[in-house]
Amino acid sequence: MENHRNNRDAVNSNAHVGEPGDEGDAWGVNDRNNTKNVSAWMPVDRYASEYNMKHKKRGIAVIFNHETFTNHTLKARAGTNVDAENLSNCLKKLHFSVEMCKDFMFKEIHEKIEKLAKMDHSDSDCILVAILSHGEFGSIYARDIPYNLDSIWSFFTADRCPKLAGKPKLFFIQACQGDRLDGGVTLMQRTETDSGSVSSMSYRIPTHADFLIAYSTIPGFYSWRNTTKGSWFIQSLCTELSANGTKYDLLTLLTFVCQRVALDFESNTPDCETMHQQKQIPCVTTMLTRLLRFHDK
Repeated sequence: MENHRNNRDAVNSNAHVGEPGDEGDAWGVNDRNNTKNVSAWMPVDRYASEYNMKHKKRGIAVIFNHETFTNHTLKARAGTNVDAENLSNCLKKLHFSVEMCKDFMFKEIHEKIEKLAKMDHSDSDCILVAILSHGEFGSIYARDIPYNLDSIWSFFTADRCPKLAGKPKLFFIQACQGDRLDGGVTLMQRTETDSGSVSSMSYRIPTHADFLIAYSTIPGFYSWRNTTKGSWFIQSLCTELSANGTKYDLLTLLTFVCQRVALDFESNTPDCETMHQQKQIPCVTTMLTRLLRFHDK
């Protein structure tokens, strides 16, 4: 690891930033507002390998838990309260300040997120938002209407929320992303065996850096929830956070969450053959620029 960092720093020290001739791979001219004059205090050294998780506070975690909906075609999400309670307990043990929001209308969600983005996060390591709801490709349901996730996380980009610039912004989404099913593939055991630090006083970052969005399933596919034990994804996430939350970095934890969902769960609906013995795999989108570890406080 040390050799890797030394080699990386050596390359960085010789890098040419902003050479003449750089141009965008796009048609036309972007005439939207430019944010290059926005500045914020750096929370960690430029080439630090890990995020600074030693602030006074871990940060706020908001859980939007949706059980019932005004649209009567959407069934009540039995088991979601188990998810919300288990996730809340896990996050509290990791020193998050947890706020539970039950069956919020979209306006209430928007107001809550806007208020969260305007808070002073100077003494916090990060923020976390979890949404437990129905969903479809490209949207998630509030109690009253569907909305796009970018209307939530866009409040926390570095230009709009400078107090969180350079800090992790974490989103966990338990919701369907479509109605496609994954029947899985059976793997057979094989009998044969195979053989054979540079520092700078200031630097700029993209406004969308340091986000992580973990979805319970991949785009277009169904997401499963047990009516008594909770969703497969949140069950697995809570298991990993409880067992290894302070041991591994977050992406390693989420790799094992994917493993648990993929290997330990299979739908049990024998009365409906098309839904029976189906599988699921979470999907993680990361713009993190460093390792994230929930060091004990």
